[in-house]
Amino acid sequence: METFIQHARGRTARIAERREERESYGRLAAGQSPLALFITCSDSRVVPSLITGARPGELFELRTAGNAVPEYQEGTAPSAEAATIEYALRVLGVADVVVCGHSHCGAVGAKIRGEDLTGVPAVRDWLDRQLSDALPKDEEPTVAAAVQQHVREQLGRLRRYPCVQERLAAGEVTLHGWFYEVHTGLVAAHQPASDLFLPL
Repeated sequence: METFIQHARGRTARIAERREERESYGRLAAGQSPLALFITCSDSRVVPSLITGARPGELFELRTAGNAVPEYQEGTAPSAEAATIEYALRVLGVADVVVCGHSHCGAVGAKIRGEDLTGVPAVRDWLDRQLSDALPKDEEPTVAAAVQQHVREQLGRLRRYPCVQERLAAGEVTLHGWFYEVHTGLVAAHQPASDLFLPL
């Protein structure tokens, strides 16, 4: 933690010395207008701003175990994830939504291998509800095939949200499925025409 504290102190000092940076951060106080909603895993190896090069204020992020998008269910208590998606689409008006899965995903790996998660019941129950039982078995450490299928399924779930349907029908938002390789830094994007993930 001390490393993080030292970095924060040094960064604050550098910003204070640079007028242009102070003004840039000052503009963030006026509000946000992010370019995209970026839905990804809570995994510490996945850093959206590092992957995209986004600056503060450019990405609205939703991080969940296994980059899962809960099913939209009218009449049930809304989830934090549903509230974040709705806010991004209806209030912030993001033009793009990215669902980004990643290699070596512990959530997807645990699901497809049927790992014993009795010691972490909240994790077990989340994965049982949010990750499909039909994900392909994948013995590779990267679990790439299973993660990519999972990303496809999360895009399908997103399309059932009324706020997403409205914006799609108006041609005001584009959905993207990405797969990030933590061991290489490669990003592949889902191509709907071929149903393949190809390098960006």
